[in-house]
Amino acid sequence: MTATVASVGPVADQLGQVGVPYAQTIAQLLVFVAVFVIIYVLGQLTIAPLVTRAMRARGLDEHARKPLQKLKKFLIFLIALSTAFGTAGFGNFLQAIATIAAAATLAIGFALQDVIKNFVAGIFIYTDKPFRIGDWIEWGDNAGVVEDISLRVTRVRTFDNELLTVPNGVLMSDVIKNPVAKETLRLKFVFGIGYDDNIDKATEIIVEEAENHDGILDDPAPSVRLVELGDSSVGLQSRIWISDPSRADFVKVRGEYVTAVKERFDEEGINIPYPNRTIGGGLELETVEGIVEPAED
Repeated sequence: MTATVASVGPVADQLGQVGVPYAQTIAQLLVFVAVFVIIYVLGQLTIAPLVTRAMRARGLDEHARKPLQKLKKFLIFLIALSTAFGTAGFGNFLQAIATIAAAATLAIGFALQDVIKNFVAGIFIYTDKPFRIGDWIEWGDNAGVVEDISLRVTRVRTFDNELLTVPNGVLMSDVIKNPVAKETLRLKFVFGIGYDDNIDKATEIIVEEAENHDGILDDPAPSVRLVELGDSSVGLQSRIWISDPSRADFVKVRGEYVTAVKERFDEEGINIPYPNRTIGGGLELETVEGIVEPAED
């Protein structure tokens, strides 16, 4: 309290001497702002670099550093605010906050239940790591690349370049598909060939074109399985793997691979049939009253 009087008193006296109304209150506000700015700036200049170096020394990746960086900024802000609060003579900041929180616990609980749910879900995302920044994820009817993960929301850039801000509670309550969680992606594509075509030859072409593509892994090796006998074609399913793919890589590799197989099929005379539809039945005409039939010769 003595420090408060010592810091606020001279400012209040000077303001009073020039005739400024509410000199004491204005002096407290000026001291509050000055102390807050000084503590916050010093914290950013001294504590923040130390925390950053410590995280790098421990080898933390971007996924783990982001929430710690945000927590660091919040703690510096809280320290600056509580110090300025006390120095300006507004009383004990933490005690005031505790009193307000105790009086409004019920109202805050109802008002912030979604925020709290998303906050808890954000903590689980950081600890369980169902996905990371840069991962391609799918949930419900949505898909995209994770750009940012905070303690309340996750921001996902869709493949149409739209930015989705998704509450963490939505992601944690839904089934999340992470196609590249293991840094590889398996692609499957069914090639339909005619019943008169050679299955072994078609299989050989499908595997060879996979082996010839630089974007397709040799281990696990490409494979082909006969999966269906359709109405007009025999279905051969190709299974290939690509490494650490983005959505663009996936679409590009699949398109190039399927094109190469189609061109080889054309060269080798292997047919890719399309469904045939036969319309049966007949047309029956009956004499309708009022219509004159042609006279017989």
